[in-house]
Amino acid sequence: MPKNGEPILIPVGEREVRVSSPDKVYFPARGITKRQVVEHYVAVGEPLLRAIGERPTTLKRYVDGVEGEWFYAKRVPKGAPEWVETAKITFPSRRTAEEVCPTEPAVFAWAANLGTFDFHPWPVRRPDVDHPDELRIDVDPPDEAGFSDAVEVAGVVREVLDSAGLVGYPKTSGGRGVHVLVRIRPEWDFIDVRHAVIALGREVERRIPDKATIAWWKEERGGRVFIDYNQAARDRTVASAWSVRGTPRATVSTPLTWDLLTEVDPDDFDVLTAGAFYAERGDLHAPMDDQAFGIESLLEWYARDERDHGLGEMPYPPDYPKMPGEPKRVQPSKARDDTP
Repeated sequence: MPKNGEPILIPVGEREVRVSSPDKVYFPARGITKRQVVEHYVAVGEPLLRAIGERPTTLKRYVDGVEGEWFYAKRVPKGAPEWVETAKITFPSRRTAEEVCPTEPAVFAWAANLGTFDFHPWPVRRPDVDHPDELRIDVDPPDEAGFSDAVEVAGVVREVLDSAGLVGYPKTSGGRGVHVLVRIRPEWDFIDVRHAVIALGREVERRIPDKATIAWWKEERGGRVFIDYNQAARDRTVASAWSVRGTPRATVSTPLTWDLLTEVDPDDFDVLTAGAFYAERGDLHAPMDDQAFGIESLLEWYARDERDHGLGEMPYPPDYPKMPGEPKRVQPSKARDDTP
């Protein structure tokens, strides 16, 4: 008998998904197997499809489990079944690729069999891949801070969103951070949406300057929680709701309400518990699709900051081409007058 067990077929809707080596241990600290990861994705297939269906999606694959090397699969893997659909996306370099575009829950089980832990969807849907319909705020605590710090800053994010006439939905990142999602109308491009997140982050920083920052360079953050505005840039993504994360505990990024966010610990949600949480509570982010908002107020704030305070464009990630109006892409302590 093979070391990790004979292949099995797992029913998902109208399909049966083949799972090879189902007993292969993916999370040694807890003995969690590939089969259990696949079963997690079967259990949460419905809300996960609601969250990322029709979205170009990057697969974060751990083919040797959490202790092995991982990589991002930004193109549909060879040998994918014909029912795994794709969407064409354009990278900042202007190169293009056909990415996995989930249209049914079986896609998640198939991807998990390939060692996919996280699903990283673009904030767009296949009919219009250049205009995001989701505003994503990544609240990222530094090493010296923790989940409670991220929750505190996320609460101020909520207040600022309310000031802009927007409604956000929080979820655990699966680590120590918090993600806040807002459904928006797909009327603005990636540059506008990124500017909207910058404006929001600046306002959060003004309200709690000792706790939150939007500074791109770590040397300027001073141990504060970072609002990672560059996660709104083209080809930058966050792990989706219900994604398994590459942590020893096999934590899961889980949708919450604002009240629950202050009561839970991110370790409460993992491969063995997230499905039961969904079965008991339902999809707490389902109402997000009831209304799509505009980002006009945030863009007005961005224009105001540029006009009245000299605060304009901010650095992009290092792998991006130089962008119009971008400041020097070098940390301040190493900047020289001739640095581009």
